[in-house]
Amino acid sequence: MRDTTIMVGARKSQLSLTQTNQVIAFLKASFPDHVFELKTISTAGDRSMDHAALFNHQGIFVKEIEEALLRGEIDLGIHSLKDMPCDIQGGLELGAVSQREDPRDAFLTTTGTLFKDLKPGSRIGTSSVRRRAQVLLARPDLQISEMRGNVDTRLRKLREGDVDALIIACAGVVRLGQGGLITERMPFDIMLPAPCQGALGLEIRKGDRRVADIVKPFDHPATRAAVTAERSFLKNLGGGCSLPVGALATLEGDVLSLIGQVVDPDGKRQVKKVVKGPVSDAGAIGKRLSEELLNSDGDWIRVALQSPYPKKMEG
Repeated sequence: MRDTTIMVGARKSQLSLTQTNQVIAFLKASFPDHVFELKTISTAGDRSMDHAALFNHQGIFVKEIEEALLRGEIDLGIHSLKDMPCDIQGGLELGAVSQREDPRDAFLTTTGTLFKDLKPGSRIGTSSVRRRAQVLLARPDLQISEMRGNVDTRLRKLREGDVDALIIACAGVVRLGQGGLITERMPFDIMLPAPCQGALGLEIRKGDRRVADIVKPFDHPATRAAVTAERSFLKNLGGGCSLPVGALATLEGDVLSLIGQVVDPDGKRQVKKVVKGPVSDAGAIGKRLSEELLNSDGDWIRVALQSPYPKKMEG
């Protein structure tokens, strides 16, 4: 393999390939003398969309790509950052974090009906414990219908009437060029996104300076600071993307503001807090917020974080 060839690994899903090709296009423009070859990798998550029990495991969409990195079969792995475990596998590191796409959740109907106007008993399609909890908190009169699969599969089920509405990440819909299908972008006071939602992580081997230098121009410092706080918050709550937890960090100058939320899986109650501090303390801010949430009403929160509901990956 030539030194100017970079092997890029990604999942086989349409969204993953779309995101990866967008990254490759940027890298090609920055390094026109390099060749970027795409290697698709089937992950456990891709093979197990209909097996809910397997979704208890963190990194279900990441592990095989990381293993290929460690074996030297690829030089760069591209992930939706919210799919990555809070602790990155030894020997690997985040070489770059993309500028964040819209982190909000997308509410879709075929009729143009808004979330607040849905009829009682309407069926909401989602595979996310977080979204389930937030929907029931805001609208306990609605029903939740379990729905897994890629974005196209979920959109098809909505069109076929399996559900009355669908909630998925705005970022995925937009990146697939289907942003016009979004009926409503959910406000943060109703639906706080999953930590790192909308950001991509470019994972490389630790110490690989050749690839580190190539991905560095793609890194977006403000987004990296935000997701550092969000990942620290999630890690110190003891979990991954299967928890009924929302978080979003924003920057204003050198000040980082992190809002975090834990919701009872049945939507009966929530606790939400905000912590602010200097951007340079992003990780510490996330840890402090998790401690404040746990100390505010720790008993029920600890129960919520060990929800008996099947823990599924965010979609």
